Amino acid sequence: MRKRAKKLGSDYESNVSLLQKQLRVDKNFDIVEQEYHFGGKAMSLYALDAFANDLVVTQIIENLSKLEEGALSKDPLTRLEQSMIPIIELEREDVLEELITQILSGQAALIVEGCSEAILMDVREYPVREPQEPDMERVARGSKDGFVETLVFNSGLIRRRVRDPALIMEPMQVGRRSKTDVVISYIDNVADPELMRRLKKKINAIDIDGVPMAEKTIEEFLIKKSLVPFPQVRYTERPDTAAVHLMEGHVLILVDGSNVAMIVPTTYFHHLQHAEEYRQEPIVGFFLRWVRFLAVFVSIFLLPVWFLIADNEALGPDVWGFIGVEEDFNIPIFWQILIAEFGLQVLRMAAIHTPDALATALGLVAAILIGEIGVETGVFTNEVVMYAAVSAMAGYATPSYELGLCNVLIRIALVLSVGFFSLYGFLIIGLIIFLMLVKTKILNTPYLWPFLPFNAKALSDLLLRMPMPYKNHRPSFVHPLDSKRQATGRKR
Repeated sequence: MRKRAKKLGSDYESNVSLLQKQLRVDKNFDIVEQEYHFGGKAMSLYALDAFANDLVVTQIIENLSKLEEGALSKDPLTRLEQSMIPIIELEREDVLEELITQILSGQAALIVEGCSEAILMDVREYPVREPQEPDMERVARGSKDGFVETLVFNSGLIRRRVRDPALIMEPMQVGRRSKTDVVISYIDNVADPELMRRLKKKINAIDIDGVPMAEKTIEEFLIKKSLVPFPQVRYTERPDTAAVHLMEGHVLILVDGSNVAMIVPTTYFHHLQHAEEYRQEPIVGFFLRWVRFLAVFVSIFLLPVWFLIADNEALGPDVWGFIGVEEDFNIPIFWQILIAEFGLQVLRMAAIHTPDALATALGLVAAILIGEIGVETGVFTNEVVMYAAVSAMAGYATPSYELGLCNVLIRIALVLSVGFFSLYGFLIIGLIIFLMLVKTKILNTPYLWPFLPFNAKALSDLLLRMPMPYKNHRPSFVHPLDSKRQATGRKR
């Protein structure tokens, strides 16, 4: 049986006592409680010190201090709201649990003697950093602003680019204790209603004490987890990228405290696209896209294929004779590759945790240790160092950080298959990975669309980077209500 919500009463002392007890005012230094007597009424103000704007709160108190005795004898809350509190966002609340949540979210609450409702005043001043260009999604041309950790500002960055009244920012809360604010953003007359229904149902069904890892925790509740290593959703720190996906019919999920937007649904090929391709001429964008495709392919297959041919010289034609290892080596090639991969991953993690001032020094030390000294001491051959380095460098061309990590796992799996089972292992693991891609569906969306199921027009747009005047329709896999992007499109 659902527990009945506890409400405020008309007894002022009882209301104050309830709030003091629930907020634990005597134990929390950052919860402000001030008692006043204005207009013939006793009042108590509750606010969170970290969020309250001192100037706004001071102005409110000054206004209230001008009330004459008996000025609030009739309908005090209406009088206060209409003429004494200079705040745009005002609301009343009588449910104790919701009132506590709003106070802890940063709003100020005013309890007035003889009233069974509290006035909530949005006096929040968020601690926030300035929007900066995302490190993971840099572009040579285009906007340099990126999402920050404050939900309100992130929604503003999106609305700056999509000034459509149909753009919905629907608020929700997740976490019994954290009560984290989550926003589902979509264009009402474009996004698939069934997708919206499913997402809301899944988010409402999340029953956990908190979501400290923000968007990743939400994703793990939304998407059925399996052993498939491929990224299930796309993340972006760029508001222009988020706006483009909104207008295509995708849905964004924003979580307070996170500087990324989650895009659903997405396919494998969404993780290979980058904003830079659309900031250049179509032919240049086409070139950049294919360089990126080739780099991703190289990052996955170059090292295991080289190992396969070097270990089985009969597999390659005579012109490929240079691929093998020419000098003698002390450690088997298989173990050299694994050691090199381990060293590269340690270097990647060390670079993340290294202060910027020491990053260059770290790179130089790693290059000397792994490369030059490693070869001279016989730990590595020149070929292993070269192919491992090229694979790692090509991997950094992957736009999606999550897909880049996934590709590392695939590359290691292929190397292991060659090391233990030679050609047959390589073919079997390759087939298993392909079947994973084919069978994977994200929110009933085929992961390999438009390749499987085949859609010729969408595939041509993906491969060729078509000019925007020729992209007349939204992707069909998102099931948009309005499939046309342009009123009249050009004919091919």
